[in-house]
Amino acid sequence: MDRDQLVKIANAMVAKGKGILAADESTSTIQKRFDAIGVESTDSSRRDYREMMFRAGPAMKNNISGVILYDETIRQNARDGTPLVKLIEQAGSLPGIKVDKGTKPLPFCPGELITEGLDGLGERMDEYRKIGARFAKWRAVIDIGPGIPTHTAIDTNAHALARYAAICQAHDIVPIVEPEVLMDGGHDIDRCYEVTQWVLKTVFQDLYYQRVMLEGMVLKPNMVISGKKAPKRASPEEVAEKTLRVLKECVPPAVAGIAFLSGGQSDEEATAHLNLINRLGPLPWPVTFSYGRALQHEPQKLWAGKSENVAAAQRAFTHRAQMNGLAAQGQWKADLEKAA
Repeated sequence: MDRDQLVKIANAMVAKGKGILAADESTSTIQKRFDAIGVESTDSSRRDYREMMFRAGPAMKNNISGVILYDETIRQNARDGTPLVKLIEQAGSLPGIKVDKGTKPLPFCPGELITEGLDGLGERMDEYRKIGARFAKWRAVIDIGPGIPTHTAIDTNAHALARYAAICQAHDIVPIVEPEVLMDGGHDIDRCYEVTQWVLKTVFQDLYYQRVMLEGMVLKPNMVISGKKAPKRASPEEVAEKTLRVLKECVPPAVAGIAFLSGGQSDEEATAHLNLINRLGPLPWPVTFSYGRALQHEPQKLWAGKSENVAAAQRAFTHRAQMNGLAAQGQWKADLEKAA
C-alpha cells in the first residue's frame, strides 16, 4: 500500500471548490433517465452523453475533481477515438470506478438489501487501475420504514463496505465509502438523524476492524433530511445543523473528506444544503459534493440526444458545477441562480 499516494489522491478529490461527478449510473438506471427525455439508450448514446460532460472544459477544470464511471464507460472511447478516461485526465480530473455489483434482498430481512461484489474484487481493482481508475465507489443502501432498519442490515452492509475499502487500499485505489440512508419514506428528520448516527458509528467501527487508513478514504454520506413523504419537511437550516452535528459525532477528523450524495434532492436544494453546512464552519474535514442527478438533471433535459444541443447542455452543466463549487466553500447565493 502506497500510503502517500492514497493520501494525495484523497486530498485531490476534496480540493477546495471542487467535487465529484457521479456518472456511474447502471445501464438500467440511465435507460430510465433517457426514457424521460425521449432518447434511446444505446452504447453510443450513453457514450455521447457522458462525453458531452467530460468535454465541458470550464466545469471539469475548475469544479470537478473526479468522475465516478460505470464499467461500460471506463472502457469506452470518445467519438474521435480518445479513451474517455484520457478526456477526464486531460481536464485535470481523476477517473474513478463504481465496483459494487448492485443490491440484492437480504435473507430473512424483508424490505432490506445487501450490496454484492466482494468476490474477485482484488483482481477487478488491478484491471481498473491499469485502465486508469485512481479511486472507487461502493454504495450500501439502508431504508427506513416500519421495523427497519435492523441490526442485521446495518451490520452486514457496514462489514461489506469496510472489506471493500480495505481491498481498495491494498491495491492503491482510494475508496469512496457510501452508506446511504434513503430519504424515500415518510419519516421525520429526527428519525433520519437516529438511523444515520447508527449507520455511521457502525461503519467506522468496521473500518477500524479492517485496518482502513482514514486519511486515504472519502466518505459519501446522506444528509440528515426528512423523508420525501413526510407531512412536515425540515427547514434547510435544520438539515444543515443536524447533518453537521451527526458528522461531528461519528466521523473522525482523520478522514480525508466528506462528499455528500444528493439522494433525490432537487438541484438547488442539494446546493443550498451543502452551502449552509459549509457556512457552519470551520469544519474538521473538507465538505463537498459527489452528485449524480443534482448535477446532471438540467444538462440531460437540454441535451435530449441532439448534437446541436451540446453547447447549451454543457453551459448548464458548467453552471451547476460552479454553483456546487461555491457551496463547497459556503459562498453560494440563491440570486446567482436567477442571474444565470
